[in-house]
Parts: sequence; C-alpha cells; structure tokens
Amino acid sequence: MTVAALAGCTKADFVGTPVRLRAPLGLPAPPPGAPAAAVALGKKLFFSPSLSVDGSLACAGCHQPGNGFADPRPHSPGVNGGRGNRNAPSVWNAAYWSSQFWDGRAASLEEQAAGPMMNPVEMGHSSRGVVAAVKANPEFRQMMAAAYGDETVTLERITKAIAAYEKTLLRGNSPFDRFLFGGDKTALSEEAQRGLGLFRNKARCALCHTLAADHALLTDQKFHNLGVGMDPAGNLPDPGRFNVTGREADRGAFRTPSLRNIAETAPYMHDGSLKSLKEVVDFYVGGGNANPQLDPLLQPLTSFTRQERTDLVAFLESLTGEAVAVP
Repeated sequence: MTVAALAGCTKADFVGTPVRLRAPLGLPAPPPGAPAAAVALGKKLFFSPSLSVDGSLACAGCHQPGNGFADPRPHSPGVNGGRGNRNAPSVWNAAYWSSQFWDGRAASLEEQAAGPMMNPVEMGHSSRGVVAAVKANPEFRQMMAAAYGDETVTLERITKAIAAYEKTLLRGNSPFDRFLFGGDKTALSEEAQRGLGLFRNKARCALCHTLAADHALLTDQKFHNLGVGMDPAGNLPDPGRFNVTGREADRGAFRTPSLRNIAETAPYMHDGSLKSLKEVVDFYVGGGNANPQLDPLLQPLTSFTRQERTDLVAFLESLTGEAVAVP
C-alpha cells in the first residue's frame, strides 16, 4: 500500500513560511525548503527509535551523522537480529537525487522514508504500528500540530516531515569546489590537482561521476554494472536494478553514488565490500569483474601508475565539504 493511500482524507500540507535553503558552492539550487516546524519534526523523527518495531533502531542508526550520514558497517543490522545485504548510502545532498536506494526503487525521499520502517529485516514495523508509536508520544503530537496545523498523525505526514529534514542536509564548498568553481587555485594540493586531471580524463571517472559547468553532483544518477559482489562461482547474488525493471540488461546494476564527502563514508560499493578509497581506485583500475552485463564504460587502466593512484585518492579526499546552516 502506498503512502498516499494510507493518508486518508487528512491534509499533509505544511503550515508556516518555508525556510530558504542556500545552495553551497558547487551545488545547483536546491528544491524549496519546508517550514522550520516541519524540519524540526522530521529531524526528531529521523533520530527516534520509536519508528522501529522494538524501539531499538532509528533512521540515524544506519545513516550516522558522524560517518557522513552513512553506515561504517558493510551491512546494517536490523531488528530481531536481522541484517541487510547492502551498505546504507549517505543522505548528504539526497534532495538532488532523481531516485532513491541503490536500485532506484523509490522515486522520492518521501517514498524512501517509508521503506525501512516496513522492511522486516530493517525496522520491522507496520504502517499502523508506526502511526501508533508516533501518536503515543505527546511531544510528537505537539510538533505535528506545529508542522501541519493539527495533531493528526498519518504515515504520509511522518514521511513528508522526515524528507523535509533530509532535504536540508546540503553540503558543498569543498576544496574541490573552491578550486574549480570559486577560482581559488590554492584550494587543492598538487597531488589533488593531478588527481582531478586524471578523474576527468585518463581515469574516465567523470563519465559516470559527472561535472557540469557551474556545479558538480558527481553522479549521472544512472545504473551501472561493475561486477561488484561477484561470488566465487562468478555469479552476482544481488540482482540490483533488475529487481525493479525486470530487464536483463539491468542485472547487477546499481545507481552511481555521488562522490561528495566520500572520504567519510567507508566502506564502499553497494555491498560495502571495499574498505578504503585505495581499494576503490584499485578496483576501477582493474576494470571491475567481468560478467555478461558489465558496463562498457568500465575499462581496465593498464598504464595507471602507483603515483596516479595516489593522486586520484588525494582528489577524492578533497571532495569533503561544509554543511549548509539551516535558517
């Protein structure tokens, strides 16, 4: 059942004046902000373990602020001893993504927010259970009234508030941004500058982690098969995007993540199988793992030197930005 279907006749429109979100250097204009009361409610919900069936796990348990709003564990633990099979991606700048989850099965942050709550391996709740848990908390009801005009609790209101908070998690103005878009030629070390040149040319990274003339999301928001997660028999246990589209060409394909703040979000890849940026660079230099759906954009870099690998890592480390202050 969709979030909209569960909303009933209760309006899910915020009340109050939306906050104006300022795009940091290197990022395009963000989507319109929500009123401060809605953002505050969403933040409170994001950090509340009451959204899980046993009260043990919040959204922030897997999207940890101290780890780039990602999970430092390869696979996130869930309720009742469950454990997922994918690494939790960062929420920084998620307001810009055209789809959510590694396989793109959610079209919006609102839709994404509902998924983990009802996933039996993650937060293990039901839609009615989530609503009841929030309704039982007087503080949440008061915050709901401030955000929506009355205390009515619905799943649509819950997910819309969480998304409103997540949309404020903008982060740019990195050394890379100041160098490329701000004109500060001292912002990058010599190694990182060489790494940027490799990124855009010889290493072919920018084919998928794209740069625009005045900003850089560092993702094409498309889905690619790199052969990540292949088992000893040469199979890809996680079908990835194939589970969403049913197209054989999408088997083993996953959404290109943004590289912003990548130094904070180890481990890497959809399965958390690579522990460091050096391992990531080495994987790409090797051309990934061969399989029938391997993306043709991925090619071995046979003449890539040790120094070039070091330079590329230095560039990736320059992508750590600054958070935007929310008014």
